[in-house]
Formats: sequence, structure tokens, C-alpha cells
Amino acid sequence: MNPAGLTALEISRRAQLRPIAEVAAQLGIAADDLDLYGRYRAKLSLGLTRRLQDAPPGKLVLMTAITPTPAGEGKTTTSIGLVDALNRIGRKAVVCLREPAIGPCFGMKGGGAGGGRAQVVPMEDINLHFNGDFHAVTSAHNLLAAMLDSHLHFGNALGIDVRRVLWRRVMDMNDRALRELVIGLGGAGNSMPRESGFDITAASEVMATLCFAESLPDLKERFGRIAVAWNAARRLVTANDLKAAGAMTVLMRYAIQPNLVQTLEGSPALIHGGPFGNIAHGCNSVTATKLGLRLAEFAVTEAGFGADLGAEKFLNIKCRKTGLRPDVAVLVATIRALKYHGGVKVADLGRPDVAALTAGLDNLRKHLENLRAFGLPVVVAVNTFPSDTLEEWQVVAAACAELGAPVARCEHFTRGGEGAEDLARLVAQTAATPSRPIAFTYADDLPLLEKVRSVARAIYGADDVVPEGATAEKLRGFEAAGFGALPVCMAKTQYSFSANPQLRNRPRGFKVPLRDARLNAGPGFVVIYTGEIMTMPGLPKVPAAEAMDIDADGNTVGLF
Repeated sequence: MNPAGLTALEISRRAQLRPIAEVAAQLGIAADDLDLYGRYRAKLSLGLTRRLQDAPPGKLVLMTAITPTPAGEGKTTTSIGLVDALNRIGRKAVVCLREPAIGPCFGMKGGGAGGGRAQVVPMEDINLHFNGDFHAVTSAHNLLAAMLDSHLHFGNALGIDVRRVLWRRVMDMNDRALRELVIGLGGAGNSMPRESGFDITAASEVMATLCFAESLPDLKERFGRIAVAWNAARRLVTANDLKAAGAMTVLMRYAIQPNLVQTLEGSPALIHGGPFGNIAHGCNSVTATKLGLRLAEFAVTEAGFGADLGAEKFLNIKCRKTGLRPDVAVLVATIRALKYHGGVKVADLGRPDVAALTAGLDNLRKHLENLRAFGLPVVVAVNTFPSDTLEEWQVVAAACAELGAPVARCEHFTRGGEGAEDLARLVAQTAATPSRPIAFTYADDLPLLEKVRSVARAIYGADDVVPEGATAEKLRGFEAAGFGALPVCMAKTQYSFSANPQLRNRPRGFKVPLRDARLNAGPGFVVIYTGEIMTMPGLPKVPAAEAMDIDADGNTVGLF
């Protein structure tokens, strides 16, 4: 709720939206480059991205955060507030965000469209079925699964080892009962019985591939190299071998186009692609990021969850593969989260506690160290809550001064862009300094296991990694198949630097268990699963869906 007692959905519905053609014109986009989805949403033509590919880029701002609490601390809200504030002070800015997954909206995470007076709108549409992109990803992914099973049913000419099939199915809903399945039961007419399961769509390799493809031919080529299984000769079988890449690309024809919406204050927002931040790479599409840079003076983009997850992947994977380079990173922190990392229970975060706050600052220090190790200048944004006290703010400000980090107190949740103008000025000032090349955490030619070890030691502060089961063998197999130069994508809990969500703040003296590894040849990285991380979430005991309904006029109630 905001101070006026309105929910995020009520604020969104009361907003006076501008026709999306006006928002596009603000960026110099002509009507011919818009595919309209009603009055307030549009997709942008691929022709626009081609025409602008050689235009000089603006400044790239990477929005990241300290380790979040289960309540969430407002990184997306801060991204939106910053763009509104930059536009208020006369700097042309656009926000580039991921699309929210539907599944978590009905669980416990909530939406991904911001909150309070810092939202992208129409919020309800963005969080539910937004322009059909997630459905296209789901369909393309499952088409490949169906073609694989059809191939097995009609003779298996490729000699696929049914014990070593890599490709599962996906759906955009939290459903723990689908995690592990035996499919193909019921007789000879129902294909080959084998073990399989479902992941959530945001964890799909098709989603990750979409976010790295910059044209339809590029998307088709990437789809073609997706590995679906090993054959009896220990060779990887791909989507091209199954002749599936073309049809998959047909289903993604419109999904590859970036989506344009607006903030509550009319700032342009490019929302495209939605890979999970703690499972996949957690970044919006390369197409949307690069387009934003060529349409505005500042493009603000976020990376999923804390900097140990999203920012690490943004830099070590997305920037490595695309040449993108942030001019400044914004590290979002809250006094509540710092107290949580200092040992306070979630129920008690509203109470003043300078001692816990001081202890929790160790989490902020580690994230600052990590971002600076990449060579990035960092601005700290303190997202305020009504329970924050002046004394607690002064403790954080003094700590940032000691660390040499510019810091701004932000009130965009209650005041919109006006409440983030101090942050906007700091960001503009910091971004004016010429950026340095990114110092990646590991080299391309390092063995895959050593790349994982480098991330665990340098970014998480771990003593070492511990491969479990067949993980090390799988990594050696990927290397033997020619994928050893790929970066690694760590799938890890968002609630800790470690793989144990109970280890808050800045844990020391721990090791990271490596439970499994998957090759994502389409986007071009190897996913490493640590601890108990799940690729298919489950609903909580009391899911958010229980509070949702629709009234006689067709209005959704109980959504955020």
C-alpha cells in the first residue's frame, strides 16, 4: 500500500495513460514501427532495431541490489523511479526491464511492474499474459519436446539414448507435482516411456535464447544448436538434427519484437524477455537493451535479485557475449534488508535497531567490493520505508562515505520521479566519467569447473566448490563436445551469498555444493545448479491466488 491506502493495482488503474504512439514519438519512433496491442501497448518492429544499430549509444545504467529479504526490497521500483527522475531533470531516459512470469504472481513473489508511484503500466496487463511472449516461448519449447518424442516413437533414427535425454517441458505456473515425471506410459501408441519433467517457462533455454538473439536468422541459428539429448555414440543431438529450428522460430515471430509501454509518469519502458534471475541469466533481451541505448541518453536496465546473481551474470555473460558495458551501477539497499542481514526477524524489521543495521552493512560492503572488482563505478540507492529512522539513515550514509560510495535517499515509491531526483543527479554525474573495460571474473579458456570455482570464491566469498553426483563428469563431457569456452550461469538461492538461504549477511567459511549442470547451447552458457535450487517452483501453503477474483465488470481484484 502507498500512504493514501491504495494498492499498486488501484494506482495503476487511476493513472491517466498516454496513447502509446505519443510515448513512441517521444523517442523518435514513427507510427509505422509500432505493432499496436490496444491503445497503451505496442511491439516495435525489427526494422527499427536494424536501422538504429549503428547509432551512437547513450549511457548504460545497471540496476542491482544487495542480497534481498523474502519481502523484496524494490529494485524494479527503483529502476522505474530513476528513469522518471532522469526525465524530470531533463535527461532523456528509458527503462529496460524483464517481463514478469505469470506463475510467481499466483504464488508469493508478487508482480514485476514496480509499485507505489513508480510503476510501469498498464500493470495488470504487464503481469498477466503480456503481449503473449511467455506463451510463445512455452509453445516453442514444447514443440521441440513433442518432436523429440515423435522421433523416438517412429524408430529413433538418430540413435538417441533415452536415458540421456536433456530436454524437458515447460509451463508458466508454479506446480511442484510436475517436477519429476515418467512420460510415455499407456502402451506402444504413446511413445517411449522415460523419465522427464517440467521446468517453469522463465527457466527455459528458449527464453534465454530469445534474450540473446538480435534477429530472426540469429534466433533460428541459436535454436538449431540447442542440445536435446546424447545418442548412443556419445554425440549431442540438436534441434537441427530434429529439423525443429524453423518451426520454433515461426512461433517466436512476434515474441522477438521488444515491447513498449510507459511508466505512471509517461516515461518510455522497453519490457522484453523474462529469464529467472536465480535460475537463468536474469537479464532482459539484448535487443531491448541495445535499442534503449540508441533511443535515449540513458538506458536503465536491471539484473535479477542481488548483485551476486543478476549483476554477476549480466557482466560475466551478457556483457562478455555482446560488448555491452555499464557506465555506472546502482546498488539498491534498504534499511530493512540491512537489519535483516544483521539478524533481525522479518516481523521485526519495522523496529529501530542500529546495532543490527551496523552488522548488516557487511552485506552491502561485499556487493560493493564485487561490483568494483569488475571495474564499475557504483552509486548506492537507499529505498526508504516509513519505519526508517533518521539515525538509521545517518548510519548508512556514514558507512557509504567511509567506503567512498555516493549515496542517495530515495522516496520514489511515495513521490514518484520527484523522490528520486537526488539519485538521478548522482547517476548522471557518475556516468559522465569515461568507463573502463570490464574485468571479468574468469577467462574464456579456463576449464568450466574452474570458472565455477572463480565465481564462488571471488563473488560469493566461498572457500571452494564441491561437485556432487555426476556434475564434474557432465562438465568434462561438455568440454569434450566443444563447449568449454562458454561462460557459466550459476543457479543459486537469492537469499544468501552461499547456496544456503539461512546464511545471511556475508557468510564466511562455507563451500558451494554443485548438484547438477545443463548445457544451454542456444544462448551460449552452461547452467550450474547449486544447493536445493528448483527449476519448477511450488505454490506456498497460502498462495496469492486465493485472494484473487474478478468482479461483474471484469475487473481483477486481489492482484497486488
